[in-house]
This record gives sequence, structure tokens and C-alpha cells, in this order.
Amino acid sequence: MLKSLAMPKRKEVCGEDGALLRSARRVVPTARTHRAWLERPVSDDILRKLYDLLKMGPTSTNCCPARFVFVRSKEAKERLAPALNPANVARTMTAPVTAIVATDTRYHEHLPKLWPHDDTPRLRIVNDAVFSETKAFRNSTLQGGYLIFAARALGLDCGPLSGFNSAKVDEVFFFDGRWKSNFLQPRVWQ
Repeated sequence: MLKSLAMPKRKEVCGEDGALLRSARRVVPTARTHRAWLERPVSDDILRKLYDLLKMGPTSTNCCPARFVFVRSKEAKERLAPALNPANVARTMTAPVTAIVATDTRYHEHLPKLWPHDDTPRLRIVNDAVFSETKAFRNSTLQGGYLIFAARALGLDCGPLSGFNSAKVDEVFFFDGRWKSNFLQPRVWQ
């Protein structure tokens, strides 16, 4: 028999000072896609916090197929530029950091650790390439969404874009073919 759960009081969820509610308001209602950036760097510490916030977001069978490459240096941005659609070059080159959200095609190798109690999903992934590719793409996209929410929670603006040539990005950044680019995420401080 199910018991009715009492809704927590606002201060229990948001804290006495309302900091969590203010942070939540920053994440969604005021979040819009940005196309211009402030000239402020995004530190390694912030990128670590960003990843720490997003890494435990739920995915189907905890498969976690997304991989993230943070492009910050001038040299790395110059390697990325030829893969961008012309309208996206300036906004990506001027962003302090751009995340390449990629999908690991061999994500199933980590399932014994991430989903240890049942090997059935891993076996299906190994034996059904179409299922595996679809599952990986959906869940890496979901994790890319977690990246955006985590970035917003940390006070970063975001400008997700899909206007780029995936094959060129993969050739330059993922030459071994294991990872496949999904979308790009330029960001900067608000």
C-alpha cells in the first residue's frame, strides 16, 4: 500500500536564505541561448565543478555515453573553426570555452561498473548495433542537457549549436573513431 508523501516546506527545499530557489530561477526561466560573450575566462576549477554537477544525472541503465572536450586555447579553437558553419565561427571563436558533447561508441564497456546487477542491457547493446547507436545518441544528448543546466546553475551563459560538420570535428578531435560529436556548447560567465 502506498503512503501519501507530504510535500516538503519551501525552506526545507530552498534553504533559509532561498539560495536554491534563486539558483533554479537562473537555470531555466531566465536562460536563453546566447550569441555573444564576455571576455572572461572559465577556470579549470569551474569546469571541474561543472562536470561534477552533471556526471550523476540519470541515463538509461546508467549508461552515461557522453564525453566532453573543453576547447579553450587559441590553437584548439583554430582546429575547430573549419568545422563550423560560417554563422557560428565568430561566436565560437570568441567564447572563452566551447564544450564538444560527444558520444562514446563503446560506452557499453563501462556498464559492468555502472549497471553491475544485470548484464542484459550490455549484451543487447553489443548484439544490436542500431539499438546501441540510438541509445547512445539519446542518452549523450540528455547528458548534454545536464551540461547546460549545470552551466546555468554555476552562472554560465550557454549557446548550444548544431551548425557544424560532425565528420570534420570527429576527424580533428576524435581521430580514432571511438567518440562521435553530437553538438557544441559555447559558454561564458553571465
